Amino acid sequence: MDLSSHILVVDDDPELRTLIGDFLRDHGYRVEVAADAAAMREAIARRRPDLVVLDVMMPGEDGLSAARRLASETGPPVIMLSALGTDTDRIIGLEVGADDYLAKPCNPRELLARVRALLRRNPPAMEGEPAPAAGMRYRFDGWSLDVARRELRDPTGMNITLSDGEFTLLRTFVEHPQRVLSRDQLLDYARGHNVDVYDRAIDSQVSRLRRKLSERGGPDMIRTIRNEGYMLLPSVVRR
Repeated sequence: MDLSSHILVVDDDPELRTLIGDFLRDHGYRVEVAADAAAMREAIARRRPDLVVLDVMMPGEDGLSAARRLASETGPPVIMLSALGTDTDRIIGLEVGADDYLAKPCNPRELLARVRALLRRNPPAMEGEPAPAAGMRYRFDGWSLDVARRELRDPTGMNITLSDGEFTLLRTFVEHPQRVLSRDQLLDYARGHNVDVYDRAIDSQVSRLRRKLSERGGPDMIRTIRNEGYMLLPSVVRR
């Protein structure tokens, strides 16, 4: 049990909210609950959780909008829960910034497994350890990626527009530079739980990201490694 992990469960269904909260508490997590996105923001302002379990269909601001807002603010990782369980629904949830997506009704043990997997990739800070700086930037070959502002600037200082998926993918590359990353690893790092249906989507995202980087006249910075995956070639400085 990881007693240091704090989970926020956001769902407008009080019975389900209680059920999920009690189940996670029984497995050693500290759990807070919220009925909607507004209550979620208040809870996060009081104390940032290590992970948010977020319903999609809620009154007021829906879960997709709330997840997009959290991603733009470099908020905690998010597992979305939804009665909308088609492949398209999952893709949309991941594209707006969720780290994982689980269709309702779900097996509580599957939710627990995904919570554990996501917390392994995003371990909670130890008591007294400062939180990551909101203004973290990565520099590579004259380029600059500002994580908090979600801004990519080329060597001339021009802002390059990225989709949510392209931003998440580039952030994954700069956090693991000069390493071969397989499609499975990119899915795991960038989008959460590994789901085979998104395998080709990674290829498309890499292709679009590579094109945006090369359009500024620089060398190809993302190399395709045959039968293995992709690698960001430049060294990266984190500030």
